[in-house]
Amino acid sequence: MLTEPTEGSAIGVTDLDHIAHAVPRWQDIWHRYATDLGAEWSSGGPGPGFAPAQLRFANAARVEVLMPWDVAVNDFLSRFLAANGPGPHHLTFKVPDLADAIERVRSFGIEPVGIDMSHPEWLEAFLHPKVATGVVVQLAEEQQSWTSPAPDEYPTDRRVSTDGGGVVPPASLLHVCHVVADVDAAVDLFGGLLSGRTVAEGASGGLRWVDLAWSGPLGVRLVGADADSTTGPVAGWLGGRTGRVHHLAFEVAEPRGVPGAAPATSAIDRLEGHDGSEVLAISPSDNAGLGLVIVPVGGDLGPPPQDR
Repeated sequence: MLTEPTEGSAIGVTDLDHIAHAVPRWQDIWHRYATDLGAEWSSGGPGPGFAPAQLRFANAARVEVLMPWDVAVNDFLSRFLAANGPGPHHLTFKVPDLADAIERVRSFGIEPVGIDMSHPEWLEAFLHPKVATGVVVQLAEEQQSWTSPAPDEYPTDRRVSTDGGGVVPPASLLHVCHVVADVDAAVDLFGGLLSGRTVAEGASGGLRWVDLAWSGPLGVRLVGADADSTTGPVAGWLGGRTGRVHHLAFEVAEPRGVPGAAPATSAIDRLEGHDGSEVLAISPSDNAGLGLVIVPVGGDLGPPPQDR
């Protein structure tokens, strides 16, 4: 069943712009995203309390790597890392009119937090994870896009094909997999209020999933238990939370050549497989707290490890 966003309080024109990944230092994750997966620098630089670095993949989807900076001015990110460790921090949705979006959020029954209209080029507000299925949602109105040169230390080397045929093409970031306790409530938020289109859905092995898309390249996959259960992979991952980002899904050429990639063992990871094909995964502990799932371009995983 394919659906359109609900009427009423729906914000209307929105776009999932990026996911933010919080780390103690940019350099902790640059090699993975740049060298292994081919991400190019898009923009970034130091700011009050944090330094963002936006990295762009082959399909133009982006990850924003955040590290603490000038914490004497604002220590929110350093406090987040101290409490949670590195990992996913927020999802950013661009909106054409933040003031209108805030009113629609309120009519949906949610009170935004962190509203800041003081900078004309960047207006923002947030939905607290307690009311946004366990993840921070940032709503932002941007008047002008920002680009900046990469720092000197940003990696320029790229993964090389196992057959010696040159550099492997950059990966595409397909979607953020967000595991939730209540799939219907999450669809109401992301597909209703935030105007995502349901483009696919299904159930397998006791799991239910719904894929949502916006105008840009980055989507969200919502995964929950197919029935109420206090056991199983969803309950084990959530640990009593209402939701928790599980992984980023990438389409990658020669995925067996990605360092640390191994056959997926999690049922949630294996949902990424097409027609029963093998799926590879990189654990959160090997990617600064944020798991990766890798599916092959055109179904070709590349040569098995023993043949490299």
